[in-house]
Amino acid sequence: MLSKQRVITLGFQHVLAMYAGAVIVPLIVGAALKLNETQMAYLIAADLFTCGIATILQVWGGKYFGSKLPVVLGCTFTAVGPIIAIGLASNLATVYGAIIISGIFVILAAPLYGKILRFFPTIVTGSVVTIIGLSLIPVAMNNVAGGQGSPNFGATSNLLLALITLVVILLINRFAKGFLRAVSVLIGLAIGTCVGYFMGIVDFSAVGKASHFSIAQPFYFGTPQISITAIITMILVNIVSMVESTGVYFAVGKAIDEKVEQKQIVNGLRSEGVAITLGGIFNAFPYTAFSQNVGLITLTKVKSRDVIFAAGGIMLILGLLPKLAAITTVIPSSVLGGAMIVMFGSVAVSGMTILSEVDLRKERNLLIAACSIAVGLGSATVPHMFDQLPEFARMMLQNGIVTGSLTAIVLNILLPEKKAVSSEQVIQSTAS
Repeated sequence: MLSKQRVITLGFQHVLAMYAGAVIVPLIVGAALKLNETQMAYLIAADLFTCGIATILQVWGGKYFGSKLPVVLGCTFTAVGPIIAIGLASNLATVYGAIIISGIFVILAAPLYGKILRFFPTIVTGSVVTIIGLSLIPVAMNNVAGGQGSPNFGATSNLLLALITLVVILLINRFAKGFLRAVSVLIGLAIGTCVGYFMGIVDFSAVGKASHFSIAQPFYFGTPQISITAIITMILVNIVSMVESTGVYFAVGKAIDEKVEQKQIVNGLRSEGVAITLGGIFNAFPYTAFSQNVGLITLTKVKSRDVIFAAGGIMLILGLLPKLAAITTVIPSSVLGGAMIVMFGSVAVSGMTILSEVDLRKERNLLIAACSIAVGLGSATVPHMFDQLPEFARMMLQNGIVTGSLTAIVLNILLPEKKAVSSEQVIQSTAS
């Protein structure tokens, strides 16, 4: 039996392990959508607050909700590109309308997960994740230069800061082990910001203006708005997250030597649906099971759910402290850009890793991956090619994630899987 002090300490370690992933998402989205310092601070605080609720709901478990596994939930990185695309095309109210409805979809679809999954085999999932990662690269490079529209875009100081941040992250991953490696992005952001401070481009005034205590407000960015294109986009993102979360559940089961039952998966996914819906209501993000915390369980050999309860509670408390969240808003865009190169590149490589699990020498698999990635990137990089189409079609087709995903799904259905021909059949065919 772990003491309360040890439970809290281990819980805090879990928070640190996922903190970089939890904070970097609102920082990237806020920077891309040009939110002001107050809005950025709220976004980070609301995200941590909702992360805490989502984690506690997942671990607690009931008849229909919660996997009862030591799983930490955080905002899914897969949603960053779609949120930025929707936000730039319309507004944040449309983003959160789509997140809320996609969360309800996950709740309702969880029992039917097996049937939905057949439309998302490895070839489709890998293609979708690759498209998402590659489509984010221009966002990273714009931030490296100082942020699109900034007066010092491309200045040497911006490029130098991005390079320093990237090098720090790479050096930590090369030479550090365990926990330090897990928080390499966070350390890179901290060092890059310190260098930026000595260069005179970091302003702490936002920290002084932020309140000491605040509670997340429903619909902070306005009443949710409905867009079919945005909803389809977020549903596709969350289906991919459902696939990823299922893998995390099984990985956790292996780490704690427990067989994961189908009911646990369904209940866990239902909880994620509730968490996603809450993310939309509190103007945070879609949530999914965090794989980095599985590694921490494997490393520490601590399997207690109490530790994850403690982690959820700590995140809740952090989410009530806007001044703490405001500290992260002073990070220069170029420093964020340096970290984005690693983060976004990792998403793309993750998609390629998934694709490596299928045989791309088969013409069918090659065509699905090639066409979906090409169509998705083409739509994202040359969106004005659809300017002559009706508004609904234009909104749908200018979203590279939607076009690429739909291309992969349709081709997976239309291109049949060829059955392997046995040596006996070859001999008989030759003889005849």
